[in-house]
Amino acid sequence: MPVFTYRGVNRAGAKITGERTAENKAQLAAMLRREQINVSKLSEKGKEFNIPTFGTGVEAKELAIFTRQFSVMIDAGLPLVQCLEILAGQQENKTFQKILNSVRASVEGGATLSASMKLHEKIFDPLYYNMVEAGETGGILDTILQRLSTYIEKNVKLKRAVKSAMIYPVAVISIAVLVIGLLLWKVVPIFVTLFNGLGVDLPLPTRIVIALSNFVGSIYGALVVVFAIGAGFAVKFWYGTPPGRMMVDRLLLKAPVVGIVLRKIAVARFTRTLGTLIASGVPILEGLDITARTSGNAVVEKAISQTRKAVEAGRSLVDPLKETDVFPGMVTQMIGVGEQTGAMDAMLQKIADFYEDEVDSAVKDMLTAIEPIMILFLGLVVGGVVISMYLPLFSLIGKLSGH
Repeated sequence: MPVFTYRGVNRAGAKITGERTAENKAQLAAMLRREQINVSKLSEKGKEFNIPTFGTGVEAKELAIFTRQFSVMIDAGLPLVQCLEILAGQQENKTFQKILNSVRASVEGGATLSASMKLHEKIFDPLYYNMVEAGETGGILDTILQRLSTYIEKNVKLKRAVKSAMIYPVAVISIAVLVIGLLLWKVVPIFVTLFNGLGVDLPLPTRIVIALSNFVGSIYGALVVVFAIGAGFAVKFWYGTPPGRMMVDRLLLKAPVVGIVLRKIAVARFTRTLGTLIASGVPILEGLDITARTSGNAVVEKAISQTRKAVEAGRSLVDPLKETDVFPGMVTQMIGVGEQTGAMDAMLQKIADFYEDEVDSAVKDMLTAIEPIMILFLGLVVGGVVISMYLPLFSLIGKLSGH
């Protein structure tokens, strides 16, 4: 049997580590659960440093469908293990099917559903298993799962809005670069040979295009391409560091047009996440901690973490949020009203609904404004190259006609 290393906290609150043999992770998790050990990390010995795949192959849409079906089955009174067995059996995604079978085995072994899901944190993030734990404790698991599925669907909608805003300009610019590169590399040299044979005088635009073509065809052009690719990887690596992520996210939020949309997305995600957690019975401090980790923006994460520390020190939620200068005044005022009336969760959900509609409108307006600009850009750049190469021919034809 394989050997597993584990790390966790025992009943007395002391941190413990060790090694055990078991048939699989689920069996070992159940054993440790019976010994009242809350596992935080569990991995097979010798495979601790395997590079994880992003999202482990399970899309957010699949998770949302599973969660909604799960809630319907629980509401219908089906046993937990049977629900997991049925849902795993109908999964087309083999990776997700394997994970659900592992969760089912862990639950059969005596572990709670939230503890079993925590072992697969790449799929079931802290927000997910903390809400499930709150549902198990309060006996409202079906309601919690419904809220979770709604939250995931709303989150998918927000991500789709961002993609739709970015795909069009990126696609147009990429096509323009490829077309211009092909023209300069393959087409312009043919015209240069023709002009040399005719001996015509070249106008300034044509000379500029020919100089660019010579540069693209030389070793320097290849070096520029290599440098651009290297710079892209360097920026990506730098963004993976805390200082780099903070700086890039701050610049994005301050960008003229995109920054407004990203700020609205951040507000919508913050209010939706925190509202869903509070409505599910998760304590405010734990809810702020989870919301910070799932914010998707380093600036917003820092602001929420500062707010959490202030709330932990005994302050209200609204004042620290105002001091961060990240959230609009309307948002903090509405949160303040929610605090005073005791309807914080409902107020946060209303703010999230409002800002999600704002994101949809902002993305549509941005695409409407960008489309003619992109078409004009593509026409001017590609058309300018083509026309500059035909100018000497027009001049030559005019001279021959006059002669």
